[in-house]
Amino acid sequence: MQRHQLEPRPDWREKVRAQGMLYADTKLDDGATTPYWDESACYSFTLDEVLRLEEATEELHRMSLAAAKHVVEQDRWADFGIPAWAVDEVRRVWREQPPTLYGRFDLWYDGSGPPKMLEYNADTPTSLLEAAIIQWFWLTDTRPDSDQWNSLHERLIAAWRRLGPQFAAGPVHFAWSNLEETFEDLMTVGYLADTAHQAGLDVRVTPMLDIAWDGRRFRDSGGDPISTIFKLYPWEWMVAEPYGRLALDPGTPTTWIEPAWKLLLSNKALLAVLWELYPGHELLLPAYLDGPRDMTEYVAKPLLGREGANVRIVTAAGEQVTDGIYDTGGHCFQEFRALPSFQGNHVVLGSWIIDGESAGLGLRESTSLITDGHARFIPHYVDTPRTP
Repeated sequence: MQRHQLEPRPDWREKVRAQGMLYADTKLDDGATTPYWDESACYSFTLDEVLRLEEATEELHRMSLAAAKHVVEQDRWADFGIPAWAVDEVRRVWREQPPTLYGRFDLWYDGSGPPKMLEYNADTPTSLLEAAIIQWFWLTDTRPDSDQWNSLHERLIAAWRRLGPQFAAGPVHFAWSNLEETFEDLMTVGYLADTAHQAGLDVRVTPMLDIAWDGRRFRDSGGDPISTIFKLYPWEWMVAEPYGRLALDPGTPTTWIEPAWKLLLSNKALLAVLWELYPGHELLLPAYLDGPRDMTEYVAKPLLGREGANVRIVTAAGEQVTDGIYDTGGHCFQEFRALPSFQGNHVVLGSWIIDGESAGLGLRESTSLITDGHARFIPHYVDTPRTP
């Protein structure tokens, strides 16, 4: 694993926008902008490293499903902050196993040993278009004889083709929160809708705020019934809304992707349950719910935090705390493992699961130890010639 300085393509902004990236830059707190898609550098991996990461990702996914099963069987709902009224319905959804599409593990990795799981974004992960499409076209432009750990696009289309017969008649709706100024959610939803369309499904894109309840079922702004919907809107937000009970009601004829049991995987409490079930596992970091215990250096993460908000890092050098809106519930205390630094840049690996299988890699980089909304997406390649 190596980091390389590069000269960006002269027309890179026009290229990535034409490929669907609605924002190529990130707005900073002071009003200035910095590139979000950043091709002034890239990372290279050996084939052995990719195979190791792929195997680790699928093992972590199996372990996470086992942890979810344990939570359901042992009634560990309170540890996850799931409201009592929703328990029976989430248990039912787990038992029925409706369709699930994707997830993204955030991993610590420096190329010298096993990766370590930092968290699992299994409900509403973003940075998908960047990983699947934008960095692939960067590769074909700049390194046409190299390969990339990236079968995301093909696997997404194959997943929709496999899942499609399970859906009720009618279009598949795709909804985003329409609350963010960056258009990140719209970009992700639009890309996923396109992959479903390429798989032969009838698709419609709608804001979450335009979805209505008619007394019997959910409908879109045109009045058409919603039978199957991919929502880029977290389940923990949905169960807190007035319509949350309706969304979980078994009598409501709507299939939600991702399903409600993903509440158990997108919650940082999963990290502590995994450490209980697999203590000392080489892919895990120690994590607890009742405090840091004997850890002298640790990270306190809100159970439902996002993008590095409300995180507290405690080390021998002192404490580092980030602001945010998620510091309202419990915390998971995970052993501190500083993100690897390459030329002063800290990188986190986003390893994707599509339809239950490892599918590709996206990297985000920051000058901070905490990967937040100001992080940059950096492309990668595999240092092995592609097979013709």
